[in-house]
Amino acid sequence: MSSPVQIGWIGTGVMGLSMAGHLIRAGHAVRVHSRTRARAEPLVEIGAEWAASPSDAAANAAFIFSMVSMPTDVESVHLGTHGTLCSAQPGAVVIDMSTSTPKLAVQIAERFRERGVGSLDAPVTGGDIGAREARLSIMVGGDAATLSRAEPLLRLMGKTVILHGPAGSGQLAKAINQILIASTMLGVVEGLALARRCGLDPHKVLESVGAGAAGSWTLANLAPRILRGDFAPGFRIEHFVKDLGIALEASDAAGLDLPGTALAHRVYKVAMEAGLADRGTHALAVVHPAAAPAT
Repeated sequence: MSSPVQIGWIGTGVMGLSMAGHLIRAGHAVRVHSRTRARAEPLVEIGAEWAASPSDAAANAAFIFSMVSMPTDVESVHLGTHGTLCSAQPGAVVIDMSTSTPKLAVQIAERFRERGVGSLDAPVTGGDIGAREARLSIMVGGDAATLSRAEPLLRLMGKTVILHGPAGSGQLAKAINQILIASTMLGVVEGLALARRCGLDPHKVLESVGAGAAGSWTLANLAPRILRGDFAPGFRIEHFVKDLGIALEASDAAGLDLPGTALAHRVYKVAMEAGLADRGTHALAVVHPAAAPAT
């Protein structure tokens, strides 16, 4: 994108703060809103303008982004009383980068289309590190023409940008991503538990298996944190429980039984109920039955 554009940005959590920062540093004019103003202050300090509501953030913006926690937040931000739909101008593009439901993505697309506003559902994967380093993978639902307009901005936040189909398709792709993560994490936790129980050095085990077919992002980045007892969140368990619920809803709608995903959902709910809601997904190791001490 050769010249600066006016952008509205809603959501300044672990991911959104870094993502919006890349747009500001690229020279774009960003008007930012979050539920807690203090969380937006780092962006204001580097040039963003504070907006009192999502509607204010969207006013006169060519592109309107959201990166919030729950589908209810997405709905409120865009379709609520003070949502972006109130002020979005014809010709603008709304891009929801939250992890939400395919059904809501379709609803948002339809409502904004009536106003002459384009829309994309564009959830991401890559965690807090990917957000900070602008190397997220962005999964897009919408039409190719709208993506073509928005892609230069998306490329400021991510290295991989792929259109999966019409509205809702990006959210379906993200659901699949979370299914794969959940299954991998169960294997990592159980593998490390067996190594410890049998007296193997888990660090050496990681070194051996990480170089072979078992290698994965989760094994390389989160397994060492499990061994250190570092469960700070890159992505919180409470959000992962929500995401797996969305994946199971999508599978039910497709008439597909996913017993592995259902198991992971149950185990992660146990972790959340055990007080680990705000810990990283790898904190599953704290409560997984296989991780219990030998008796």
